[in-house]
Amino acid sequence: MKMGRGRLLLVVILCCALTAGCVNTKAEAETEVSAKVGDRPLQIGLSIDSFVIERWIRDRDVFVSTAKELGAEVNVQNANGDVNEQIEQIKYFIKKQMDVIVVVAGDCEALSDVMKKAKEAGIKTMSYDRLIQNADSDMYISFDNREVGILMAESLLRDIPEGGKIFMIQGPETDYNVALVREGFDSVIKGRNLEVVYKSNCEGWLSEHAFDYAKEALEEHPDVKGIMCGNDDLATQVFRALSEDRMAGKVCLVGQDGDLMACQRIVEGTQNMTAFKSVEEEARIAAEYAVKLGKGEPLEGIVTTIDDGTYDVPSLELRPVAVTRENMDSVIIQGGFHGKEDVYLNVKQQ
Repeated sequence: MKMGRGRLLLVVILCCALTAGCVNTKAEAETEVSAKVGDRPLQIGLSIDSFVIERWIRDRDVFVSTAKELGAEVNVQNANGDVNEQIEQIKYFIKKQMDVIVVVAGDCEALSDVMKKAKEAGIKTMSYDRLIQNADSDMYISFDNREVGILMAESLLRDIPEGGKIFMIQGPETDYNVALVREGFDSVIKGRNLEVVYKSNCEGWLSEHAFDYAKEALEEHPDVKGIMCGNDDLATQVFRALSEDRMAGKVCLVGQDGDLMACQRIVEGTQNMTAFKSVEEEARIAAEYAVKLGKGEPLEGIVTTIDDGTYDVPSLELRPVAVTRENMDSVIIQGGFHGKEDVYLNVKQQ
C-alpha cells in the first residue's frame, strides 16, 4: 500500500517522539536508582539491655521518632537481659555496617571489646545512660548519677530526722552508674546519723532479687528506718516485702526514674521520693547527637569528658529532679510524664 508524503512524515515524527520518550524514561529510572544508592538514610543501631524496666520503652520510642524526623533509620535490638546476646547484636550491627551504634549496656565491662571492634570498623559509638568501660565511645549521655545519689540521701535525712538504720538495695556492680549513685549517696550521709546496716546488688537489675534481699534484711534488722533502692522497679519489690510485714508507709523508701507505680506510692504515702529523670529529653538529645556523629559533624555543646577507665569520653550529663508528694503535680503531671488520673488512681484527689 502506498503512503503519501504527508503521512510518511507524520509517522517518522511519531516514531522519533516515542523513541525519545523511551530513552528519557530509562534515563530517569537510572537516575532514581543511583539516588537511592548514593543518598541512603543514615543507619543507627540501637541495642537495649532489656525492656523489663518501664523507662526504656519511652527512651526507645522517643529516640526512634526523633531520628526518623532527622532522616535516619534505627534498627532496634532487645537483648532481654542477656549480655552474650547483646554482644552478638553489636557484632550484627558491625556486619551491617551501621553508621552509628548506640548501646544501653547490660554489663558495662563485658561490652568493651566488641565496642572497640565497632570503632575499628569505622563506626561511631555512643554509650547511652550507662558508660561502657574502656571502650573509647565517641560520646556518653546520661544524667548526673552522683546527683541522683545525693537527692536520695537528702530525702532520707529530711524524712528521718531522728536517724537510724538504713538499707541500700542497689543495681548490679557491673553498671557504672551504680557506683556513681553510691558515691553521691555516701558523700551526703558520711558523718550523719544514718547507719547503713545492709547492702546488696541486684544482678542484671532483676527486681525479684530486691524482694529477696529486702526480706533477708528485714529479718536481721526489723527496726530499719529507711531503704535506698537503685531504681523504682527495685523499690516496687521492696514495697512488696514491706507490705507483707505491715511496714509499708512506716519505712522511708526512695528510688529513681519516676515510674508510674512509684508516683502512685508517693501520693499514697508509701514511697517518699523518686529521683526523676526526663528520659524523653535524654532520648531526644541522644538521637540528635547520634545523627551528628553519623554525619561527622562537631558535637556542639559537649564541653566535658568522663574517664571510662582508659579514655576520656565526650560527656553530656542532664540534671535529675527530686519528686515528692509536694511537687508531683508540677513536675510529673504538668510535665506530661504521667496523667493525673493514673498517678492518683488509688487516692481521692484534693
